[in-house]
Amino acid sequence: MIYNALSTLIKFILVAVFVGAVLNEFNISTNEVLADVGLTPSHIMQILRDGIDWALPHFILGALVLIPIWLIIFLLKPPRLGK
Repeated sequence: MIYNALSTLIKFILVAVFVGAVLNEFNISTNEVLADVGLTPSHIMQILRDGIDWALPHFILGALVLIPIWLIIFLLKPPRLGK
């Protein structure tokens, strides 16, 4: 499963670079495309920062609950015989 995800990610990166190179040959820049949809690079970075600022506390809170539960379940499992 990890192999499939990694393979897909590599294919996506290669195709994105190829498409970017083709668009560059037609003198189409990132700033032009973003301006057409009403965004700027700084606005996109702000959206990413806001998303991380929102998600990180929720992730930490969830981890503070789930890790002890996982640890208790892991410690209470009977040992596997054989392997």
